[in-house]
Amino acid sequence: MHATLPLLADTDFPPLRRGRLDTVQVNVGYVCNQSCLHCHVNAGPTRTEAMTAATAELVLEYLAACGATTLDITGGAPELNANFRRMVRIARSRGVRVIDRCNLTVLSEPGQEDLAQFLAQNEVAIVASLPCYTEELVDRQRGEGVYARSLDALRKLNSLGYGKEGTGLTIDLVYNPQGPSLPPPQAKLESDYKRVLGERGIAFNRLLTIANMPIQRFGSTLVSKGTFRPYMELLRSSYRQENLGSVMCRSLVSVDWLGYLYDCDFNQMLGLPLQVAGRPRLHVKDAMKRDLEGNAIVVRDHCYGCTAGQGSSCGGALA
Repeated sequence: MHATLPLLADTDFPPLRRGRLDTVQVNVGYVCNQSCLHCHVNAGPTRTEAMTAATAELVLEYLAACGATTLDITGGAPELNANFRRMVRIARSRGVRVIDRCNLTVLSEPGQEDLAQFLAQNEVAIVASLPCYTEELVDRQRGEGVYARSLDALRKLNSLGYGKEGTGLTIDLVYNPQGPSLPPPQAKLESDYKRVLGERGIAFNRLLTIANMPIQRFGSTLVSKGTFRPYMELLRSSYRQENLGSVMCRSLVSVDWLGYLYDCDFNQMLGLPLQVAGRPRLHVKDAMKRDLEGNAIVVRDHCYGCTAGQGSSCGGALA
């Protein structure tokens, strides 16, 4: 795999500082039942990195200490981590909103037959990846049969109340472009998703459009095809300053499977830890009483991916 960090190090991206923290995003490991072409985590079935119970407990302690109101759990397939359900139960018992970054097909994996019911009972907000509304494009990006399994999972979640008005159970879908291009306007694409999936009896709340980051598996593919620099030129030329105020790194902290802190999930995958005075990297156990507001955010050229065009974050378009 081609390393892209050296290609991103020389940057003129504007300096940023952290605002008030409201979300702790935790990557519980890289084990996944899929190996998607666009995956910035390079997750897959052969990965072994997984958060331990001891680290999961520290994350829960930090969540209480920092006062964040949202726990955003990602992976890999986060549900495959042995500590996932305990983290969900404890966070929800404390009134913290929990987001599960779900790939949908995990619901049909052996041993996960009760996963949908667990998520519904604990009122977990689901953010589910479905990179297109057509079978051909989904299976091309994520593997044969993924589209059918994803729709089966969505129907199961709908039957439990997800995506239905008045239930309080939300499910948002995530779109990623198929190649080195920016996502189309989010509202228009959401309308297309709702029309096509609605014809198949499927409901969801929102569509989130997220730009592909030039790192890990996707970045390596760009290098192999000779399209890395043209893609970076597209991101840089599409920069919009007004998106700076809404980028996720200003209100979110990312925690890796070992418990170290980063400004965002993308920096985590590049090995760029959150910087505090006197420390090369900060572990969650040492961050309990530390106020990160005003701290300088580590930026590199990939940050243009969050500010290009309509903008991109874990919550979809910014503008």
